[in-house]
Amino acid sequence: MIELYPTKCNLCGGVVVYISNSKIYGKEYGSGKCYYCTECGAYVGTHKPRPKEALGILGNAEMREMKMRCHDMFDKKWKNEQTSKKRHSARKKAYRELANNLNIPIEECHFGYFDMIMLNKAYEILKAENA
Repeated sequence: MIELYPTKCNLCGGVVVYISNSKIYGKEYGSGKCYYCTECGAYVGTHKPRPKEALGILGNAEMREMKMRCHDMFDKKWKNEQTSKKRHSARKKAYRELANNLNIPIEECHFGYFDMIMLNKAYEILKAENA
């Protein structure tokens, strides 16, 4: 499982600090907080209702770009449903299918939890499904 309150960077081993996300974006967004690596500059946001809890692992620019690419393809699988109940069911099904294809537990199937190796695997699976 991932570290929800990181103090050490998962990418470089550097010191991670809990700061205002205005350091990243120029003003506060969402929860207003993030975890930031003082060595490599990787970061991860936090949950709005639980602002000390990380949304996933710290990511550098390459990881953040791949997460967005994966999410774009993944969201096409379920966001076209007309009702919120159908979207919810379709989203759960899409995550279940992706977890099965990645051979991981559903609880670990979250793009925010994925390192580059897992992001690349997910991307290839999603690309093949969308072909």
